[in-house]
Amino acid sequence: MIVSRALGDPRKEQSTQVSTFWVSSQHNAGARGRRPAVFRMAEWDADLDHIIPSSILPPLWAKLLVGFVSLVCFARSYDGDFVFDDSEAIVNNKDLRAETPLGDLWHHDFWGNQLSSNTSHKSYRPLTVLVFRMNCYLSGGFHPLSFHVVNILLHSGISILLVDVFSVLFGGLQYTSKGRRLNLAPRSSLLAALLFAVHPVHTECVAAVVGCADLLAALFFLLSFLGYCKALRETNKEGTQSTFWVLLSILLGAVAMLCKEQGITVLGLNAVFDILVIGKLNVLELVRKVLHKDRSLENTGVLRTEGLLFRMSLLALGGTGVLYVRWKIMGTGPPTFTEVDNPASFASSMLVRAINYNYYYSLNAWLLLCPWWLCFDWSMGCIPLIKSVGDWRVIALAALWFCLIGLICQALCSEDSHKRRILTLGLGLLIIPFLPASNLFFRVGFVVAERVLYLPSAGYCMLLTFGFGVLSKHTKKKKLIAAFVLGILFINTLRCVIRSGEWRNEEQLFRSALSVCPLNAKVHYNVGKNLADKGNQTAAIRYYREAVRLNPKYVHAMNNLGNILKERNELQEAEELLSLAVQIQPDFAAAWMNLGIVQNSLKRFQAAEQSYRTAIKHRRKYPDCYYNLGRLYADLNRHVDALNAWRNATVLKPEHSLAWNNMIILLDNTGNLAQAEAVGREALELIPNDHSLMFSLANVLGKSQKYKLCLKGGVRDVCPASTRQRKLVSLHFIKHVILDMGGPLGEAHVGHR
Repeated sequence: MIVSRALGDPRKEQSTQVSTFWVSSQHNAGARGRRPAVFRMAEWDADLDHIIPSSILPPLWAKLLVGFVSLVCFARSYDGDFVFDDSEAIVNNKDLRAETPLGDLWHHDFWGNQLSSNTSHKSYRPLTVLVFRMNCYLSGGFHPLSFHVVNILLHSGISILLVDVFSVLFGGLQYTSKGRRLNLAPRSSLLAALLFAVHPVHTECVAAVVGCADLLAALFFLLSFLGYCKALRETNKEGTQSTFWVLLSILLGAVAMLCKEQGITVLGLNAVFDILVIGKLNVLELVRKVLHKDRSLENTGVLRTEGLLFRMSLLALGGTGVLYVRWKIMGTGPPTFTEVDNPASFASSMLVRAINYNYYYSLNAWLLLCPWWLCFDWSMGCIPLIKSVGDWRVIALAALWFCLIGLICQALCSEDSHKRRILTLGLGLLIIPFLPASNLFFRVGFVVAERVLYLPSAGYCMLLTFGFGVLSKHTKKKKLIAAFVLGILFINTLRCVIRSGEWRNEEQLFRSALSVCPLNAKVHYNVGKNLADKGNQTAAIRYYREAVRLNPKYVHAMNNLGNILKERNELQEAEELLSLAVQIQPDFAAAWMNLGIVQNSLKRFQAAEQSYRTAIKHRRKYPDCYYNLGRLYADLNRHVDALNAWRNATVLKPEHSLAWNNMIILLDNTGNLAQAEAVGREALELIPNDHSLMFSLANVLGKSQKYKLCLKGGVRDVCPASTRQRKLVSLHFIKHVILDMGGPLGEAHVGHR
């Protein structure tokens, strides 16, 4: 017989498999004179016997099964590309490059921008960025395969870890005399972990590289919870203090927050678990005592639990301290979002805001319940605002609260304390990690986001598993329930495989969203951008026009459409679109620059110069704009101004080949051969393999009659490139020898961007 140390055994309690565990009730003060708590728990967990056979219940087999299933679901995404936000967070993020000091990671946001900048989203996730940087270093560059493999393995590890977490949430904390924790709900914990492993709403977190932030936060979230459970175990040992494990749990919660913001919510879950499971708080009983002004509140059991107030104080102080430090690092200014990001938060009526927020909650609940309609982005008209209570969609939020109130009532009022505890913990795990995305405390930059449901889905899986157990207990058609559960697991696995394939490249991802959110302007914009990148301008124009039609203030779509029209020489419409874009968003530097290019093409030089300078005013480090400004000055024969503009471009971007080349050509054309040669040599030191620079320098040296330098191998000193490239430059010099004897070379032209 196994003698157990029981932590938080309920007073009317529950079950695990009778044949697997028999725990003496001598340590269960609340169970004296009653049926042993573990025996009743065995009956409850045994109700799932027809779904989870005993052959896969050993802990190792259960975890191997969960890990294998999770790999099957998302393995298809292992060789995907960088898609959607991945490019900005990985490829274009300077914090991932070796030359960037590691210290900068602690002062920049997730996208590599200064936290103090007005454009920063204040997404402070330095540990996630550090993991990205380590991945780049170990894999030797920006190879998407290594990033995807890390995400898949992280999800698998989290799913396996949840077997232990669910065993605690379902079965409580009980230990053998040797200190080994017992899994008093092996079937429930395994089924809930399987449901989590195959949930399709996780595809964005696993298949998108940026989802690594959610995965890392979830990993440390679970480790923090298990660490807190260790503190609860140590508390019940005579003479042992739990301070170390509580502090370690807080530290792991802080680490989770540094991976993604919602990680800090684990401290709330720890507190709820401690109060309900260890403190055995009966909320309904407590409310009754308060209402009846009963002064014997100590009989509720909470105040009698050793160390509870001390642990709550540590959690409160630790959480407050962590949030304060993050607030100081982030700065006092909130992130700046626009109306298209979260239109409900900009509604003037508090009633409209409340109705739409609750409708968003119902949509999140629907994604958990029926994760078939998935989209990479739910903004920009995808979910129109509810502006009156007469909108039929109000039914959805009414249904949500009907279900939530029913669950809350059962969690508070049920006579079965095991049922109360499971429902309360399930709701806590569902709701607490979702709070940062709820708009209750601050405005968020999205309407609905599948990625924020990664942790809350664990609470949903817990509630769903409990529901299956209740159904099994009250019906004789157990095979039908088993078939239904297996059907859910199979269908969700199939959906994960399909959805993972859609996340492999941007074309499939964007097109998959057209049927889900046809009113989403961003979906049409991204489809158009993908087509434009592939050279299909005609189709891209169609999607850009639809994006502007759906959202007449979509400045990025206007900018890209204006660019294509400019390239097709449809300059009048291009100017109209770009002018409208800068009217809507006056600080849109790229649109100002492109407007200047169009105005330059229309020979409206003064307006073009003003547009360029406005672009530089809003983005001071803008090498491409300096380049185009130099091109304008060259057209106006303002040579000194042109050289200064191009020099600014090369200072901001030393590898700006066009700016270097145009400086050499302009100096050459104006007869400043010595200065042109010096600029050419300087450029080739920075960009040694650029053939256009070699050719331009060859022109200059040819005109300077430095033929012997070339023919005797002196080109090796001019451009220390490969043998083949030196031969190519030597050929350019030889051509100049011949051309010098036969006539001048044709006039060189300034390059165009």
